[in-house]
Amino acid sequence: MAAPVLHTRLPGGSAASASAVKMLGAARPGISDVLELENDFFNSPPRKTVRFGGTVREVLLKYKKGETNDYELLKNQLSDPDIKRLQWLNRSQTVVEEYLAFLGNLVSAQTVFLRPCLSMIASHFVPPRVVIKEGDIDVSDSDDEDDNLPANFDTCHRALQIIARYVPSAPWFLMPILVEKFPFVRKSERTLECYVHNLLRISVYFPTLRHEILELVIEKLLKLDVSASRQDIEDAEEIAAQTGSGTDATEGLFNMDEDEVLERETKADPERLSQMVHPVAERLDILLSLLLSYIKDVCYVDGKIDINKTKDLYRDLIIIFDKLLLPTHASCHVQFFMFYLCSFKLGFAEAFLEHLWKKLQDPNNPAIIRQAAGNYIGSLLARAKYIPLITVKSCLDLLVNWLHIYLNNQDSGTKAFCDVALHGPFYSACQAVFYTFVFRHKQLLSGNLKEGLRYLQSLNFERIVMSQLNPLKICLPSVVNFFAAITSKYQLVFCYTIIERNNRQMLPIIRNTAGGDSVQTCTNPLDTFFPFDPCVLKRSKKFIDPIYQIWEDMSAEELQEFKKPIKKEVVEDEDDDFLKGEIGITPSSFDTHFRSPSSSVGSPPVLDLPDHLPLVARICD
Repeated sequence: MAAPVLHTRLPGGSAASASAVKMLGAARPGISDVLELENDFFNSPPRKTVRFGGTVREVLLKYKKGETNDYELLKNQLSDPDIKRLQWLNRSQTVVEEYLAFLGNLVSAQTVFLRPCLSMIASHFVPPRVVIKEGDIDVSDSDDEDDNLPANFDTCHRALQIIARYVPSAPWFLMPILVEKFPFVRKSERTLECYVHNLLRISVYFPTLRHEILELVIEKLLKLDVSASRQDIEDAEEIAAQTGSGTDATEGLFNMDEDEVLERETKADPERLSQMVHPVAERLDILLSLLLSYIKDVCYVDGKIDINKTKDLYRDLIIIFDKLLLPTHASCHVQFFMFYLCSFKLGFAEAFLEHLWKKLQDPNNPAIIRQAAGNYIGSLLARAKYIPLITVKSCLDLLVNWLHIYLNNQDSGTKAFCDVALHGPFYSACQAVFYTFVFRHKQLLSGNLKEGLRYLQSLNFERIVMSQLNPLKICLPSVVNFFAAITSKYQLVFCYTIIERNNRQMLPIIRNTAGGDSVQTCTNPLDTFFPFDPCVLKRSKKFIDPIYQIWEDMSAEELQEFKKPIKKEVVEDEDDDFLKGEIGITPSSFDTHFRSPSSSVGSPPVLDLPDHLPLVARICD
């Protein structure tokens, strides 16, 4: 007589896999509990057959009476490594609940199974893999349209919390697994989105892991960011707009019927309009907007900011910023998480500025870090709408005072000459001052023009500009030209003689390339970038635009107004309004660099905040 058989179904069916019985046998739960689940587990058609001496019910009943031979045979059969893992997430609620209880019993009785259990759960944080048959070839792909994903994710998070209840140290074993399971950055947008979403969710109920999880997520975002330059993203969007190709840049090449193109554009899916054409930018945009949403959800409770929670999150993010963002050159978008967080309350913006200020003036920091800190200070002061004028003036006072002390220390030295390698932090601070002044000069001079000019004259720009370190030669030409135009208009300092002399002294550089020798002029010796240049990611822009100061390009008529110098009697009239942006410049100053200023050693002693300035909120102590 043939031995009775157990029919089970492998992943994809509604019945349990044979490995579930193997795991139940290992944990040895009560026999009555297993018998109660029999009808729920084994009610689907057979896909794989495992032979042993009787049905499951018969074997378990014999075991209960002390007859263990068939039970041992059952365990040996189920130890077959070819039997796949139980697909428990899509089972009935009763089975899921029992499986969750089983996991808790298993890790509490046999901690050796802790890592495999955690790894199994983490593997369900992305859409499941499905096999699509194309001819004779099986293609594996992720099932991004699975409607059960949210419920499955909920169950997985419950499983982690149950395991942590039995094994309190589980979070520390979980973190390396989460790092290992992180999908490759070239995986589908949906796969990356699901995994990052679940990581951030874990950080909520396992707060001890939040710092490491945020660091992992931001590190992956940074890898995407540096592999997609702003220029590449804008070029892809421009090509798509010209060809009407949407997210497929090749589609528009073969559109011969303009009516068809117009009809397709009219019926365009609004969701598609928010997608990025550049594939890396699309992934980056989805993940960055997810991170920004997470930051807001953590900091706001019932629509009101929770200061203590925001402080805790700020501490985590500022450490990650120092480790990952500050040393990274020319990242375009990831750093906006700090820009966004600082908008929640002025104290956080001031704390961030103070943090950067300490980095800039500390001679123990590498020059590249000090220069990056200067870039961040200038870009934040210029672009953040939420930073009031009084804070801008406080920062300008600090920066300019530091520059004058730096010059005092150089006047009697042997290094008082223009050299980026020797004075990089000085030039970075100069550019931060010039850049902030260009963006904020209208605010600084609005209202009481006489008082505004008196304040600007007290900064003594002339000494900085005329110094032997010659910052106008090192800073970006676009920034220098706007600075020169504005300061000349208000008779603060006349820069054009120095600029023209610098242009004559600018030596071309001959570079050997595969196409032959080329002659170039280095216009960015400081290798400057402005970290808060406009965000071009469509989803993330929705978070940033309301708090972001855009650069307003000037019309031809406005440019002509630059030639009109300010009238002395207007300066003396305290009641006059601001002169509508009139800035006087010499005609020769209009060159190819006159455009938006955003186109992308010895140290003085550390300075304390002056007593007359508002103290920065010290929320990080």
